[in-house]
Amino acid sequence: MILASLVDLSRLQFALTAMYHWIFVPLTLGLGFIIAIMETYYVRTGNEFWKRTAKFWMNIFAVNFAIGVATGIILEFQFGTNWSNYSWFVGDIFGAPLAIEGILAFFLESTFFAVMFFGWNKVSKKAHLISTYLVAIGTNLSALWILVANAWMQFPIGMQFNPDTARNEMVDFWAVALSPVAINKFIHTTTNGYVLAAVFVIGVSAWFLMKKREEEFARKSIKISAIFGLISLIVLIWSGDGSAVHVAKKQPMKLAAMEGLYKSHEGTSIVALGVLNPKKQIADYYENPLRYKNEKPYWFNISIPQGLSLLVNRKMDTYVPGIEDILEGGYVYTDRNGDEKIAPPVEERMALGKLAIAGLADYRKASKAGDEEGKEIAYRQLMDNFDHFGYGYIDKPQDIVPNVPLTFYAFHIMVTLGGFFLLFFAITIFLEYRGIIGKHKWYHWMAIASIPLVYLCSQAGWIVAEVGRQPWTIQDLLPVNAAVSGVSPGSVKTTLIMFFILFTVLLIAEIGIMLKVIKKGPGA
Repeated sequence: MILASLVDLSRLQFALTAMYHWIFVPLTLGLGFIIAIMETYYVRTGNEFWKRTAKFWMNIFAVNFAIGVATGIILEFQFGTNWSNYSWFVGDIFGAPLAIEGILAFFLESTFFAVMFFGWNKVSKKAHLISTYLVAIGTNLSALWILVANAWMQFPIGMQFNPDTARNEMVDFWAVALSPVAINKFIHTTTNGYVLAAVFVIGVSAWFLMKKREEEFARKSIKISAIFGLISLIVLIWSGDGSAVHVAKKQPMKLAAMEGLYKSHEGTSIVALGVLNPKKQIADYYENPLRYKNEKPYWFNISIPQGLSLLVNRKMDTYVPGIEDILEGGYVYTDRNGDEKIAPPVEERMALGKLAIAGLADYRKASKAGDEEGKEIAYRQLMDNFDHFGYGYIDKPQDIVPNVPLTFYAFHIMVTLGGFFLLFFAITIFLEYRGIIGKHKWYHWMAIASIPLVYLCSQAGWIVAEVGRQPWTIQDLLPVNAAVSGVSPGSVKTTLIMFFILFTVLLIAEIGIMLKVIKKGPGA
């Protein structure tokens, strides 16, 4: 019970830090490039209007950059304080991209940020423009290496387990760095930031139009951001499609939770709109099968026939396993070596995982005793079952099922808002092209309201990615209950409260500073 409390508190603290961090980061990913485009116009035309415009948005960028760095440092420290077993188990692999992020990307953006923010009239126009682009690139490079590390947790490859140290060691850096999951995650996450930044700029600019202030500044900011946002959103949708394919092959339980899919068949439908039945509890699948069978998965739903099959494999008759199917086994999944295999039932995987853990323990005993034959037998037992290693720490089969309602609703909120923003950018470009964007207050209010909506959409995406893979810190290899540090729950609870207060104060301060900057306007 103490361990469960510790795990829950540690997860809550990490989730709190990650979600606050993700409030500040995505705006900088896209806003850096929007600023660079505006400054490019300034360098090419010499028009002071563009310098004034770029400097205004640069003030917004600076606030988010500073707080994003602060929350990011706290986030990385938690791998040592709250997840030390995880850090020991895979620190040789996970630490490499984070080290590159710190040495290369972070120093790149930090160094040139000073030139970008304070170097006006101190360096040449072209040197300043180069600094601005390097800051934008550096910010995205930071995201790249962090996402490489995160993608590896979702699909661990390029590694080999060393039983002498009980650690995973990197054997192929490029397999980790260029993993299809990592590349797709990088594209999807950064374009999410680009869309968020575009909507933010349009929303703030619409406020100026509504107040009939700085109308040229507002319209030109909207024009650049709407085009930038629409292109980014198209790439975002394309990469989202790629994400669904990867998840289907490598994390089928996550996909099943995203769709609220319990039992499947060939030609699986995709849920366009639905409300889950809260009485459909996966625990009843084992504990009260009759009650489980009598409960329908949805209160109501609107589905597209064969849509999920078409999405994940481009074939109408593809079988996509549901939650029950995954618990029972028999579906095809992609292992960490990239090979397709038939999954055994979860209960069997739990038994195989316990064999792997026992093999590791026997290996270390034989090694200590100098028993070479015993070492060889134990090593074979360990490695033959290593793909199921993490299942040995699972208490009950249903524990591998994530929070289905949270994953399902977050996914559908994300997709629905993605469709809304596609329409939003199209309307924005149309109104600006017709020269009537300043005349419609309904549009101004819609643009302003879109700012919290785009943040909601962005947070929902991370909920899908991280909640959907629970209980795994490393897919199939290490669940959260085996990754947590041996600290007291009271210590975690204390720091959780402290971080919540600190991050909330930072968020309030950031909003207050940005509102002051916006009210002053670019002419200040």
